[in-house]
Amino acid sequence: MKTKKIGLAIGAILLATGLNHGMAQAEDAKVGVRSESASMDPHFSYVATNKAAVTNIFDTLIMRDEDLQLKPALATSWKHIGDGVWEIKLREGVRWHDGQPFTAQDVIFTFERAPNVPNSPAPFGQFLSQIAEAKAIDDHTLHITTRNPSPQILFDLAEVPIISKHAGEGAATADYNNGKATIGTGPFKFVSWSPGGSLKLARNDDYWAGPSDFEHVEVIAMPNDATRVAALLSGDVDLINAVPPESFQLLKNNDAINIAMTQDVYTAYLHIDTDREVTPNITAKDGSEIGNPLLDVRVREALSLAINRDAIIERLLQGLAMPAGQLAGPTMVGYNPDILPTPYDPERAKALLAEAGFPDGFKLTIHGPNNRYVADGQIVQAIAQMFERVGITTVVETMPANVFFPAASARDFSIFFLGWGSAQGTAWHGLRGVLMTYDKEQGYGSSNRGRYHNAEVDELTIASMSTFDVDEAASLSAQAAAVAFADFAILPMHYQMNVWATQKGFAFVPRQDQMTLVYGLSRK
Repeated sequence: MKTKKIGLAIGAILLATGLNHGMAQAEDAKVGVRSESASMDPHFSYVATNKAAVTNIFDTLIMRDEDLQLKPALATSWKHIGDGVWEIKLREGVRWHDGQPFTAQDVIFTFERAPNVPNSPAPFGQFLSQIAEAKAIDDHTLHITTRNPSPQILFDLAEVPIISKHAGEGAATADYNNGKATIGTGPFKFVSWSPGGSLKLARNDDYWAGPSDFEHVEVIAMPNDATRVAALLSGDVDLINAVPPESFQLLKNNDAINIAMTQDVYTAYLHIDTDREVTPNITAKDGSEIGNPLLDVRVREALSLAINRDAIIERLLQGLAMPAGQLAGPTMVGYNPDILPTPYDPERAKALLAEAGFPDGFKLTIHGPNNRYVADGQIVQAIAQMFERVGITTVVETMPANVFFPAASARDFSIFFLGWGSAQGTAWHGLRGVLMTYDKEQGYGSSNRGRYHNAEVDELTIASMSTFDVDEAASLSAQAAAVAFADFAILPMHYQMNVWATQKGFAFVPRQDQMTLVYGLSRK
């Protein structure tokens, strides 16, 4: 692993140096990915698969390396100059794929456009909510004034792809999907995109950090795990992501295959409707309407106690995960070591259900994607069986991720399986996005699809994002998490490992944020 990282360090870790990624070769590469992007609009959806696809084409001001450390990208430097004002110096000499120069006006246009994309299932507004004003001092200097004096803005700027003003003015999501407005500054140029098919890219020979090893790249959607593995073994693709647990040892023991893996920042969890008096997918066992049982913390705890997390990890994930008790992972700033995963205790679950007034249980439908997370469809089925054992009649409905996420954001579900990853490496990122009270204008709770509300969680999370003292921010986040998870606001499941596999002769930089970036693929 160390050798791979050194070999790819110039291109994937030290982009700010401007050195070449490697000697550009007239070669092509094919990549098989489990989940397709829902759009090529860089601001349509803050979901890892979308982010990975568009990051091949568009840069951010600040980037993260594979270990989530902040590095210069379109911004070469930043400093706090007082009164909540940050001075951002932009990289000079960068050109858009159509040859036009990159300037501060493009950044300001991006800030105006990103929070306001119609029908976004996972909006970007949360990452720009702290900006009170953005002003161009000259073509390559930007002053950003924040609402609260906090370094959080630096983490947020690493989330927002920068688009060109000249290509983006008047452009809709459809214009990015068909290529009309898909003009970035990134390592690859857009060629074509077929939903459910493939994304075709051409190398940007003038990329500011140096060109890729590959002249043409095709990223192919392969949601079927067996098909994806077979394509790698047959040589039809050079890289696959989301190696299925059942194939891990087979590929690891194959001398013609290289494995790349790292700890994941994503936490798998169950989101639950803690808002509506009547929720659409829960009824009495006879099908008659009942009040939403999920409003009762005893029911939420009972559901968590009914889940055998260790069995799911051992049997479905082949041990490539660990149980989770909170959104933040152990490596994140603000992780609370005192919050432990809920133990498996079906008898206690039954007792709590009876105490809450449901001694005979009720009927629910659990939803989830079937091509987004490792073994996601199987995990949802397993959870359903566990709910059945405590007296809850459970129906399972799974669907492709590009169908699932819009429906989840539209609040079509009552209890559903998904994941959240803090690529920022901070606990307050997940608290703000998933557990703060939904507030579209302020950008809080943008992924709070269950509409959980707790004023104390809100207060502590905002305080954690409003201090320059990292230790204080971590302590406040840990306190907020303690409140939220004692309330069983959501039901954390596990932290998984990220695993990729390549053909021999290729190297890939594995990332903690799950993103399969083609620029991280190289010839050995």
